[in-house]
This record gives sequence, structure tokens and C-alpha cells, in this order.
Amino acid sequence: MSSPGAYSTLCENLISQQMGGAPAMLVTSCSSALEIAGILLKLQLGDEVIMPSYTFTTTATSVALRGATPVFVDVDAVTFNIDPDAVKRAITPRTKAIFVVHYAGVPVNMTRLIQIAQPHGIKIVEDAAQAYGSSLNGQPVGTLGAMSCFSFHGTKNISAGEGGALVINDPDLVERAEIVREKGSDRKLFLAGAVQFYTWQDIGSSYVTNEMTAAFLSAQLEGAKAINAKRVQQWNFYKEALAELAQKGYLDLPDPPKNCAHNGHCFFVVTKNKEARSDLIQFLSARGVTAVSHYVPLHSAPAGKRLARHAGAMHSTDRAGDCLLRLPLWHDMANAQEFVVNAVHEWCAQ
Repeated sequence: MSSPGAYSTLCENLISQQMGGAPAMLVTSCSSALEIAGILLKLQLGDEVIMPSYTFTTTATSVALRGATPVFVDVDAVTFNIDPDAVKRAITPRTKAIFVVHYAGVPVNMTRLIQIAQPHGIKIVEDAAQAYGSSLNGQPVGTLGAMSCFSFHGTKNISAGEGGALVINDPDLVERAEIVREKGSDRKLFLAGAVQFYTWQDIGSSYVTNEMTAAFLSAQLEGAKAINAKRVQQWNFYKEALAELAQKGYLDLPDPPKNCAHNGHCFFVVTKNKEARSDLIQFLSARGVTAVSHYVPLHSAPAGKRLARHAGAMHSTDRAGDCLLRLPLWHDMANAQEFVVNAVHEWCAQ
């Protein structure tokens, strides 16, 4: 039941293969992977980490837990990924890293961000929780930053109920990462017979997952290509079926860049204002369709105001927080998508 074992090893090998050979560590969640990344970056009081405000809480808490300050910047108006120009304007002598989020499985413009970060010696960490199997210019998401963090939560394409992975593209960080994952000890060396006893070496926590979770996940990873292909097919169905409504100006639809292959993680529409979204949610709910908003922007949240700051205007972030609505999307919706599409058309007609 305990890790490491045959299934956790299998999962790590599969992830590594799918990430082009980079070392991969199975952990309890994407949150755990982000926390490990914060430790490996040696974040401390006074350091700043630039990130989007339109993201899940643990992108920021992994930084705040180290005493560093999350610095929120605006997102792109179409993809809702972090805006490279906003990042460039937010860099200060205290900037230690940039945490990017591949929103809805659509890759961030990493080429531009790397050009911005490299002259300053700033590390980039990919929060790829939603993007397993996506790629940019043919290169897998997860291989573009110094470290990458994936989620296998029940809401993700590739799922084990709970779980995550840390992919390490900077070889200098691998040895310490293994210690941090094993409660700050050199237990991995002990299990390999390299040391007689395992001892406390560093800070860390219990980030290893169990064999039952890994066994379930291994089958998902083996079928990842087919799972994502089905998801993209369903995403495309929504895009085509709602295109007429977008042309008439009722809704805005996602429009991923042509140089990326996304994994169809979620399909969203953007209403004209907050009131329209609320009305659409209620209209769909009355017909048995659960459509939900996504993040409350972190710069507007109570903890965000206490523990972080934002740099520059947040117009696109605020728009996403007010107007973005996710439509139901899961692996096998059968004919349910037609029902959802018909309901959205009915709302627009009214």
C-alpha cells in the first residue's frame, strides 16, 4: 500500500516518458508539487513571485507559505492566461520566480515569457494542473519551465481522485526534491541501499502518494492520449455548435492560439456582463444543466489583500471573474452536449 512501489514507479516512468524524459515525482496533489517548488526555489521573506490572479488558491499559498509575496498581474483577454507584457512591467529586483498557469489546458506564451525571464535569471514554474497532454509548438506542456506541477484530481482529464506530479527540468534540483518529498530525509537513498540509515537532511513534508492511488492513475496515464482526444472532440462540438451565437454577439468563445494543441480540459463561454452570466446560470439550472463560474480573482480575495499585492490594472482578470461560465464537460457525455447546446441557444433567443 505504501510508496514507493511498482505502481508509483510505473506512473513516474509513464509521466517521464510523456514529458520527454524529464524526471517525474508522484505526489499527493498539484498543491503539494507547488509547495515543493516553493521550497526548491528557496523562497523567503522579501522575495516576490509573479503569477496570474485568475488561478486556484494554491498557486499563491505555495508562495505565501514560504514568507514570499505573490504579485498578481493581469491575464490575456482571450485565453485568460498570464499576460507576458504585464509580467515584464511587474518585475522588480525582488522577483525570484514566475508561476504561470495554463488555463483550461491552453498553453501560456512560454516563448515570450522565457525571453522576459532569462535576462533577469528568473525561474519559471508551470502550474500545469489543467494541461496534462497539451503542447506548445509540438513541445509538451510540463517541459517548458524549470519545474512543472500537474494535478490528477477528480476534475481533471487524467484522474486518480486525488494526486499530482512534479516534473523537474532543472537537473540541479532533482536530488533536493527527493529529500523534500520524503519529509526532509534521505529515505530514497536508504531504500536504494546507498546509506545505512536515513536521516533528517532538509525541510520537507509527507508528499508521497500511496500504491492504490498510483494503480488507478497508471491506467489513466496509459490511456491519456485517447482520453484527451475524446475530450478535445467534445470541446470542438461545443465550439462548432455555439459559433453562430458568438457571431451574433451573444457570447464570446475560447480561441486558442494556432501554435498550441490543448487537451480540451474545459469549455467556457464569456457573457457580456455579470448580470447576463447570473441569468444564464439560473436559466440552465432550471433545465437541469449545471454550469458554473470559475475563480474569484485572488487579488480581490481576503487573503490576497493581506498576503499579496497586484501590479497594474486587472481588467481582463475582473472580466473573467464576472463573466466566464464553464459548460459541463466530462469524458463521456453521450447526447448530453446537444441538450446543453439547445438550452444555451434557447436562452440567447429569449
